[in-house]
Amino acid sequence: MKKPSQRSSGMKFRQTLLSRYMFIILFAFLFIPIVFPLSSLLYVVIQENTHTSDADYLKYGSGNDLIAMWHTQASLLREGDAAAIDSRLHELKQKYAEASFFWVDSSGSTRLQLPQQEQLPRRWMPADAIQFMKKSIDSDPFTVVSFLGSEHEEPAFMVMQLPRSIIQLDRPIGTGTPFYIAFLFIMLALFFLISLLFFRHIRKRLLGLQAAMALHGDNGLPQPIALNKPDEIGQLEAAFNHMVEQLRESAERERAEEELRKRLIASLSHDLRTPLTVMSSHLYSLQKESISTTGHASIKQMEQKIASISSLIENLLSYTLMTSGRYPLQLERQDLLRIVRESAASWFPLWEQEGIAAEVELPDEQMLQDVDKDAFRRVLDNLFQNVTRHAVSGKYIGIKLEKPQGRTALVIHDHGSGLENDSISKGAGIGLAIVDYLLHEMNLEWHMDSHAAGTSVYIFLR
Repeated sequence: MKKPSQRSSGMKFRQTLLSRYMFIILFAFLFIPIVFPLSSLLYVVIQENTHTSDADYLKYGSGNDLIAMWHTQASLLREGDAAAIDSRLHELKQKYAEASFFWVDSSGSTRLQLPQQEQLPRRWMPADAIQFMKKSIDSDPFTVVSFLGSEHEEPAFMVMQLPRSIIQLDRPIGTGTPFYIAFLFIMLALFFLISLLFFRHIRKRLLGLQAAMALHGDNGLPQPIALNKPDEIGQLEAAFNHMVEQLRESAERERAEEELRKRLIASLSHDLRTPLTVMSSHLYSLQKESISTTGHASIKQMEQKIASISSLIENLLSYTLMTSGRYPLQLERQDLLRIVRESAASWFPLWEQEGIAAEVELPDEQMLQDVDKDAFRRVLDNLFQNVTRHAVSGKYIGIKLEKPQGRTALVIHDHGSGLENDSISKGAGIGLAIVDYLLHEMNLEWHMDSHAAGTSVYIFLR
């Protein structure tokens, strides 16, 4: 009795694609050395058995049967009883209607003919008999000649002629080449059919696996598929389901971490506002005290840092709302250049205070775009604030329309030292992340070039 492990391993081997393919290969190798001899042997057996039964399908039996019958009838007749010979030939004519009969006596005279045959000589000479015998060998009609007498000793003889089509089949049963070829063709077709079904089944399962990979559920992940058989493709399906499960668990962890991060940012933002407000009030009180010029400068620096932190907290809250889908935008037809002028005008006092020369070169015409007005102003404020923080050393900001690569773009230039990271994906700041989100939601493209000579931000207009 086999052990359970051996039985399971044997069953597993039988269920693998490799075992099935090896079975097909084995069948192909056995086809020539075994099937060909087997079919040949079967062919010979059929031929031998059907030869003996061919006579059963003939009207009067085989040629050998007719020869034996004719010799038997001749042995029962004597030339001296001509009437008996004629009577017997008439009886045979009734039985073998397609046959023709005649007999020749010992003098060489042709006697009774059934039916009358004009080509027969009236008197037979030895040469005529020899010529007749020679002509009848393996010819049509089938001819049987037998001398009379019990020992066929009398010189008189009688002749029976019968069309050969009656004593032989056009295609005897089991005559073999067509049947042999048909048998081999069937075996070969069976082999190809098994191979086709095998690979068709594999292809169907692989296409099903491909469709499952391309079909995503509500969470954007592929759906698990039903396991069919524990073969190689079944193992691949199981691995795919395991991968889907891992992706789902990873997505759940990421979602939970994202929710935790958002709650943490919101909590920290609210917790930080209170001490910042207290610090601002104390700085305001200190400004009223009699302190040195250096003290006033320090208070001013502290106020700027507090304002910067407050702005960062505001950006963090806004970005949290945006990424959670709670920052709705209402796109309306707006004059984009007017929004730019109004936003730049609100920043002029700060630029003047910081010694930044502002150069605004915008045409007087309108440029209508479908945008959210507050969101676009938020974009401009973040970009202007970025210039004020990181490019104050360049003492310049330029706002104009350009056409890089033939596309109209609002361009904001500065002459600062450039940012260390020139893209959001490389961490250029939460403010620029908000810029990227809002412009994307308003179907606007943008690009930023940052280098040692300054930074240029391009907002491509529709």
